[in-house]
Amino acid sequence: MEATIRARLDAALKPSHLEVHNESAQHAGHSGDDGSGESHWHVVIWAKAFDGKSRIERHRMVHAALGDAMDRIHALSMDLSNSA
Repeated sequence: MEATIRARLDAALKPSHLEVHNESAQHAGHSGDDGSGESHWHVVIWAKAFDGKSRIERHRMVHAALGDAMDRIHALSMDLSNSA
């Protein structure tokens, strides 16, 4: 799943910085834990594509970039910026 997240965000947003963190282990046994070890994610993205966009618009851009992969993600937290 990490490779899919990385590839889709790279392709759609061309970030200058991208971090993808699997936080699923912190949520083991909680609601939404599907046992896959790949249900909870945190991303840090710096991308010029975010210039002039509101926080909601940036989140929508990430969700759109991930597409059907969002069907397998229970929780996605994001730190999104247009610069370093």
